[in-house]
Amino acid sequence: MRFVICHLSFVICHWLLVIGYWLLVIGYWLFGDAEWERYGLKICVFTKSRKRLADLVWDIVNSWDHFPKDTVGKQLVRSVDSIGANISEGSGCGTYKQNRYFVRISRGSLFETRHWLRRAYNRQLISDEQTQTIKPLLDELAPTLNAYLNSIGKPNDK
Repeated sequence: MRFVICHLSFVICHWLLVIGYWLLVIGYWLFGDAEWERYGLKICVFTKSRKRLADLVWDIVNSWDHFPKDTVGKQLVRSVDSIGANISEGSGCGTYKQNRYFVRISRGSLFETRHWLRRAYNRQLISDEQTQTIKPLLDELAPTLNAYLNSIGKPNDK
């Protein structure tokens, strides 16, 4: 009897968490960033910085000539967009293991973004002023991404 009550309470808690999570996700989709910030709710702490970085890189690359845009620019935009895309995909998978997998891919995309930004800077496609705008966003994103990875379960969780 004790086992049944214990198991039943576990199942109820689990479903309350699942329902609460989906209410947060649906509310985020319905109301967007502004409404969530007003209520102090966020699915991911670093959502704003990764979106800002992706939009900033897009604006910079969009002003380049055809050849640099087609070579370095496409790779840079894909890698920076992949950071957020993999975080979103991982959070929708349902297991800690899959979520951690996609966050690791996202971290790899962050390193790839750094690589392409260095290439763009060395080829004089990005100015010093643009570099000073991008660098704090990258510096903020890396430790936050690692902290997020550490917060989503143990490595042996399934």
